[in-house]
Amino acid sequence: MKPKLLLRIAAVLIFIHAALHTFGFSQWKQDPDPAKHEVIKLMTGQRFPLMGTSRNMGEYYDGFGYATSITLVLIAVLLWILSGELLTSPSLAKKAILVVSCTLLLWATDEVIYFFPFSASLSSAAGLCGFAALMGLAKQAGAK
Repeated sequence: MKPKLLLRIAAVLIFIHAALHTFGFSQWKQDPDPAKHEVIKLMTGQRFPLMGTSRNMGEYYDGFGYATSITLVLIAVLLWILSGELLTSPSLAKKAILVVSCTLLLWATDEVIYFFPFSASLSSAAGLCGFAALMGLAKQAGAK
């Protein structure tokens, strides 16, 4: 597969990840499980002062969730942009692809440890697409 296509596949995988993540975490307070409702009640009740503001743990959880969604969209857009810059700025594109691909594999490791396999599979697949694109770019450079 061509490096451009691999990067675009990675971008779509991460965009899907962002959409599913946003949908999934935005409904955490509506869980029907009574035991979880007790935890939700505790997380959304008491506020704590922190750096000039007062928040509860539920608000921090929401904030981390939104920040994650924003970051996933950023990564998807970055991968898409990089796919179009392979000929224009190959050196910079290769460096950025390496950083993003390594980050995605670290992200997948975090997801395996703290979340669940499906999210980790999306991040892993996108990271591996990035590394495959790098290998394809190296082959193209060697063929010239």
